[in-house]
Amino acid sequence: MKIGYCAALEKAGTLREIGYDFIEPRLLSYPLVDRATLAAAKVAVSRSKLPILAFGSFFPYDMRLVGPTVDESAVKDYLARAAELTSAAGASVAALGSAWSRNVPPGWDRSPARAQLLEAYSWAADAFTGSGVTLAIEPQNRKETNIILSIEEAVGYAAQVDSPVLKVMADFYHMDEEGESLENLRTYADWIVHVQLADTGRKRPGTGSYDYDTFFGYLKEGGYTGAVSIEIADEIPAPDMRHSYEFLRRYWPAG
Repeated sequence: MKIGYCAALEKAGTLREIGYDFIEPRLLSYPLVDRATLAAAKVAVSRSKLPILAFGSFFPYDMRLVGPTVDESAVKDYLARAAELTSAAGASVAALGSAWSRNVPPGWDRSPARAQLLEAYSWAADAFTGSGVTLAIEPQNRKETNIILSIEEAVGYAAQVDSPVLKVMADFYHMDEEGESLENLRTYADWIVHVQLADTGRKRPGTGSYDYDTFFGYLKEGGYTGAVSIEIADEIPAPDMRHSYEFLRRYWPAG
């Protein structure tokens, strides 16, 4: 099983030396505003010292999928370039979290908000069809977003779009913040294509009280065979990265 780390590509060499299998950079780190920036991004990812199996932080901070200011043309253009970049990088998954992009603005009705999200996810699925990259809707917690707070809710959107390239992901930190049942990892196993991990306080795995025995137990019962990556709030030194890698390998042995 592959274990990765969410970080800028500059960390790839250190992560490779520790033993990590892949790196998960932030897609929004690459502007992707035109063909020139796309070309520059392709060069950057081609130089990674570790495979890039996934991308996180999908949408730019100023892009909206919900509310009165959605720019359909800009979103579709970005999606097309994102599909091209992630495919060129050899990624398997791109995480659709980006709470800022989907948050329902004050005074905006929930019904049109849900319709807008479904439409945006349909655009995304169309853009990524044939790319070799699967999109994974990421449930987040109410401190960050006011819509899509559970795996069940994410599955509801993916099921309505009904595209083979649109699935969901699980993030242990968000599940814990929301008090979401870990059993959902098994219940919705057929939908889960990516997993992100942290520990208490969004610190590194192995430093808190998260129930990793149950978490990985349900993943395995559901037949999950995808990758897992560490996504935490702080920069940590290489020895701490190593400790967390070794901690996770006890649950997720190398194949």
